[in-house]
Amino acid sequence: MSKAFTKESDQDDEEEAGATPALPPGTRNYMTRRGFQMLKSELDQLLRKERPEVVQVVSWAAGNGDRSENGDYIYGKRRLREIDRRIRFLIKRLESAEVVDPADQQNVDQVFFGATVRVCDEDGEEAEYQIVGVDEANATEGRISWISPMARTLLKAHVGDTVKLMTPSGPREIDILSVRYV
Repeated sequence: MSKAFTKESDQDDEEEAGATPALPPGTRNYMTRRGFQMLKSELDQLLRKERPEVVQVVSWAAGNGDRSENGDYIYGKRRLREIDRRIRFLIKRLESAEVVDPADQQNVDQVFFGATVRVCDEDGEEAEYQIVGVDEANATEGRISWISPMARTLLKAHVGDTVKLMTPSGPREIDILSVRYV
């Protein structure tokens, strides 16, 4: 059998595609319009710019003769596999995405997907989190995945509620100060 038709590894494409965790089985792939556009523009960048550039380099390197010690060829083929893996991952995620527009939310005092929630913990420290899709979460920017423990604790709570968050150091109480949808 030709090596071209063998699988490189037994790992799933989603696990290899980056730091983005897999969705729990049976859940929907909720995403904000902003997150959907981010993934779509990354896919477009890979398909229209990066992949053609790498293909051109690999083609040039292949024409230089011996491929076994040709660094440009070896690195280019590896990079091409990484790009193709990411493209497959992005296509799967975009196909399964359910875009939710937070601005369409009717009940503005209750926490649902897309909400930006201002909270205060037991120590009096305030923080603000936006509940977003798995692919667009970024804790340093205050965007948390809807499947994270913090988001699951906040979901369906109302302004003024106190919720309990289980942390490694034990349970903590968090007051919900405000909820807004942008």
